[in-house]
Amino acid sequence: MKRILWFRRDLRTEDNPLLSLEGEVLPIFIFDTDILSALRADDRRITFIYNALLNLKSSLQKQNLDLAIFYGRPTDIFKWLLSDHHYDEVCASGDYERYALERDRDISHLINFNYLHDTYIFRPDEVLKNDGTPYMVFTPFYNRAKALFHPGHFDEFQPVNQQLMRFDYEHLHCIHDTIHSTKATTLESIGFIPQPLTQHQQRSPEAKLELFATKIENYSEDRDYMALDGTSGLSIDLRFGTISIRKVIRWLLTQKKLGKVTEPFFRQLIFRDFYAMLLFHFPHLSERNFRYPFKGIPNQTFFKAFCTAQTGVPIVDAGIRQLLENGDMHNRVRMICASFFTKNLLLPWQWGETFFAEHLMDYDASSNILSWQWSAGTGVDPQPYFRIFNPYTQTSKFDANGVYIRQWIPQLASQLPKTFSHEETLSALSLIEYPAPIVNHKNSSKEALAYFKSFQNNSL
Repeated sequence: MKRILWFRRDLRTEDNPLLSLEGEVLPIFIFDTDILSALRADDRRITFIYNALLNLKSSLQKQNLDLAIFYGRPTDIFKWLLSDHHYDEVCASGDYERYALERDRDISHLINFNYLHDTYIFRPDEVLKNDGTPYMVFTPFYNRAKALFHPGHFDEFQPVNQQLMRFDYEHLHCIHDTIHSTKATTLESIGFIPQPLTQHQQRSPEAKLELFATKIENYSEDRDYMALDGTSGLSIDLRFGTISIRKVIRWLLTQKKLGKVTEPFFRQLIFRDFYAMLLFHFPHLSERNFRYPFKGIPNQTFFKAFCTAQTGVPIVDAGIRQLLENGDMHNRVRMICASFFTKNLLLPWQWGETFFAEHLMDYDASSNILSWQWSAGTGVDPQPYFRIFNPYTQTSKFDANGVYIRQWIPQLASQLPKTFSHEETLSALSLIEYPAPIVNHKNSSKEALAYFKSFQNNSL
């Protein structure tokens, strides 16, 4: 059996089902130009991926394997590979986003495609109602997932002794002007500029787990406070598979045996599965509302102010500055920004989702899309349209001393009070060299409620 092992969202050797297969194998990674063509040259995610590939290649070489890295359209690359060699199948971990499913379908017309489950805890067709239909509400999904939870989901895949399919890298490099073997590739050679990564982004997943072990006991309370850094920081590693979800679960079980409270974090991991399942079963959610024919009111002035951190609402602008500077944004701030964007500014949630997709290091289509629909009030929640975050109340509650705001908007450091005991304390400030709020929260919230209420009986 000769197999192509196609690494995608599983950039690691440890606990990788691809390496549990026998026979002759050709491990590959493809810099997909259909994806890369839409990215900026300074997209820092490509730097993260490139670094992960170097580590993956080194790890494979220690197992007497290697990694062939290509640049081009996947169909072109597979056509070339199959023109020179016979392979029985391509094996890859499941990727359930719309583009990936369409791409993999095209590849399956060229060679037998063997999907291996790896990306999430459960397969997208595993946690279903008794009638076989998907859950639309999280709590029943969560309860069902816990009932299905068993150790077999988390067995570690043991690598076997494979033989690397040998081929001529230099010949491959010259064979086609749109297909390149990256034997000595730099980021510049594929059109990208290396970007600096934060200290946390450069940490290994194991180092992040070690750090999180000191914080998980208070995760439920601390994760909403921006200045406390109470989250796991694993989202980018789970997104690109530099750590397996099974390893995280096994680590979580170990923490539970030590007497630590693990349920809140486990719940978030199941939420990740829930959103992936929804987008798999309802791919139209990537563009269309689940309920209410709400399209938003396009306003380029508001959109530009939001994207350039000039809304005049400090917590929102701080979040956008963090996003633009290093590709991160605290989850609580993501919700505040998305609510402000869709409810106070009444902008189309698709605009905000696309903006986040352009900049988030840990961008995951299902989590981002469904979270934006949740904030917009157009998603699967039963009655969500009236949920409007007050950015000033959120600030006084979760950044009461202004630590997060001062970090990302340093010119305000000397102008802000020591504490924000009440929402009006912040909303009433007149700040030097900082714009006034582009909308009044109270008035814009009333307008949003009226606007959404007009659609509540007109679900799609």
